Amino acid sequence: MEKQKLPYATASLILAILSLIGCCCTSGIGGIILSGIALFLVKKDEKTYAEDPDKYDNFSQVKTAKIIAIISLVLSVIIVGIYIYLVATGQYDEMMQQYMEMLEEMQQQNQ
Repeated sequence: MEKQKLPYATASLILAILSLIGCCCTSGIGGIILSGIALFLVKKDEKTYAEDPDKYDNFSQVKTAKIIAIISLVLSVIIVGIYIYLVATGQYDEMMQQYMEMLEEMQQQNQ
């Protein structure tokens, strides 16, 4: 009997990898959303695998997706927490002002 692949293993792995990228590129929000979806799909595959473990052969892919999604979720929550702290204490505006000054200096150097 040929073993089958779990239905959401590939999708959950792709979403987990994208969530790791998204946590850095979207200020954490994209990472939270994508890792949440990946963890939901992982949970469905874990239930499917638990019903008949001998029937499926790519459970290691599901475990990998789960680990990456959890790491991404934790990083995303930390990043969102930092942004909330910066906004709440008023340091975000100061940081953005310094960033804009640095950009202007670089533009003047390139001219």
